[in-house]
Amino acid sequence: MSLPLFPLSTVLFPGCQLDLQLFEARYLDMLGRCMKQGSGFGIVGILEGQEVGMPASQIALVGCEALIRDWQQRPNGLLGIRVEGGRRFRVNSSWVQPDQLTCADVEWLDEAPDLPLLGEHADLAALLQVLAEHPLVDNLGMSGNASSQQALANQLAYLLPFSIEEKTALLELRSPAQRLAQIQLLLEQLQGTLSA
Repeated sequence: MSLPLFPLSTVLFPGCQLDLQLFEARYLDMLGRCMKQGSGFGIVGILEGQEVGMPASQIALVGCEALIRDWQQRPNGLLGIRVEGGRRFRVNSSWVQPDQLTCADVEWLDEAPDLPLLGEHADLAALLQVLAEHPLVDNLGMSGNASSQQALANQLAYLLPFSIEEKTALLELRSPAQRLAQIQLLLEQLQGTLSA
């Protein structure tokens, strides 16, 4: 399947919300096509390059579908949209169109069955509730209440200050239990770095 891509310096996860500001012609045209077709676009992390101007020279090969949930003109006159993460995908090949929009041939990734939270996830669930109190997170409408392993893993992976490479590796994991275990490991490494 061919999918237009929006490379960013962040990684979107299924079920999470992201606000974007559009001003480049390639993305305004892409948005118009998506809204006419009732389709989404793909968000991938930038490994090398910039968000604005020339297309990123290297993008992550795993990304998340962005489904348009709302749009409005911002006070600065630019178009703002809110997207929600949909399905995960792998990039099989990508190319840059004449209008400088990056597109990709993608395959959708299967999701493992979702499971309820366990007692061992209590600390991570509490961390998510603390993160949800931050005004930026609150503005996105993310409540911080995760009712399953998948929701907890996706929201923490999205909100915590991990690198693009670490977030992409988390997005690639099929199992929510594996994602939560890796988040715990990354948090321990982060705490070790901060206390050193």
